[in-house]
Amino acid sequence: MRYNTSMKNLKNALLLKQLYQLKQLGYKYTSVTAYKDEEQDFTLPNTLKSLEKQAIECYLCELSKSRHKVVFGEGNQDADILFIGEAPGATEDSTGKPFVGRAGELLTKMIENVLHISRNDVYITNIVKCRPSNNETPTPSQAHTCQPYLLKQIELIRPKLIVTLGVTAYHYLTGDDTELSKVRGTIHKQNDYTIIPTYHPSYLLRNPSAKKEVFDDLLKVKELMAK
Repeated sequence: MRYNTSMKNLKNALLLKQLYQLKQLGYKYTSVTAYKDEEQDFTLPNTLKSLEKQAIECYLCELSKSRHKVVFGEGNQDADILFIGEAPGATEDSTGKPFVGRAGELLTKMIENVLHISRNDVYITNIVKCRPSNNETPTPSQAHTCQPYLLKQIELIRPKLIVTLGVTAYHYLTGDDTELSKVRGTIHKQNDYTIIPTYHPSYLLRNPSAKKEVFDDLLKVKELMAK
């Protein structure tokens, strides 16, 4: 149901963009109609490579106007663990790779030193694929427009476990707006995968004392993956 709703949101976003372009050209009326539930002609590609190509060519929201590069995600396409952050930062925007700044270095250490696996063994992405201006939190419109790409990534990768990094990732993946401090480290079953929310590495850079809590959360991840 969430995937179908996201498909509708993406389709409507595309139609709204077309209507706006027609308006700029001076048109007052158009035959373009809103997405209907019975329509089944709008699907996303069934490979990560093709999906990334479509995301790179996406101009459905205002973030596309200021981005330098789309940050689709990277890692093992058959990963058992998927990490989802909030949005690309300045370094990610310039390189097209997720989590490559200071927060990325910390995430890599978390994966290697606690989970004892290579960063290349997991897959890493974000709720939105383009950098918000001034590193602002993605708006609901931006997050929902990009959501079909994320849900399709999950469908194709089929991870056993998803670690959401920060409250934004947790909220938009689950729809739960509970404070992160109250849910971090807890286990949430959704569809065919398990979600464990924890703090974002950027938060840890500002609040080093929270590293112990994330360490405990990742130990739980390691325990679950060992079963």
